[in-house]
Amino acid sequence: MPHGTLEVLLVGAKGLENTDLLCNMDPYVILTCRTQEQKSSVASGQGSEPEWNESFIFTVSDGVSEFTIKIMDSDGPTKDDFVGEATIPLEPLFMEGSLPPTSYNVVKDQEYCGEIRLGLTFTPQDKLENVTKKKAAGRDTVEKKKAMEDGKNLRKS
Repeated sequence: MPHGTLEVLLVGAKGLENTDLLCNMDPYVILTCRTQEQKSSVASGQGSEPEWNESFIFTVSDGVSEFTIKIMDSDGPTKDDFVGEATIPLEPLFMEGSLPPTSYNVVKDQEYCGEIRLGLTFTPQDKLENVTKKKAAGRDTVEKKKAMEDGKNLRKS
C-alpha cells in the first residue's frame, strides 16, 4: 500500500434518518483511518440534510485500504445517537490520485439509511518530499537573489 497523505472533503449528507422525535437532529461525523480519528463540527438543527464543507488530513501508511465514516446525532448531555456509517475503499483513490465529491451509501444494521458526500485526494509520500524540496530550493534561490541585490546596493552606497 502507498504511503502519503489523504485529504477528505466532507461535503454533506442527505436522506438521513432523523433520530430526534420532536426536532431536527444535530449530526456530526467521526472519520477514522486505521488508528487516526477526527470529528467534524456539529451541524446544529440541520436534520437529515446536513452540510459541513470541512477538510480533514490523514497520514496513510502500510495496510490502509479503507476508511470509515460514522454519523452521529449530538444529544447534548445524553448519549449521542448512532445514525449510520459508510466504509470507503481507498484502492480507486490510490490509482486515480483524487476523486471528486461522490455520494456513498450510509447503512445502519445493514439497511440503507441515507448518503454522505465526500471528495478525496491522495498525495503519495514521494510527491510530498519533492514538493518540500522544491519549496526549499525556491526559498534558497530567493535568498541568494536577495543577497546579491543587497550586495549591489551596498556597493552603490
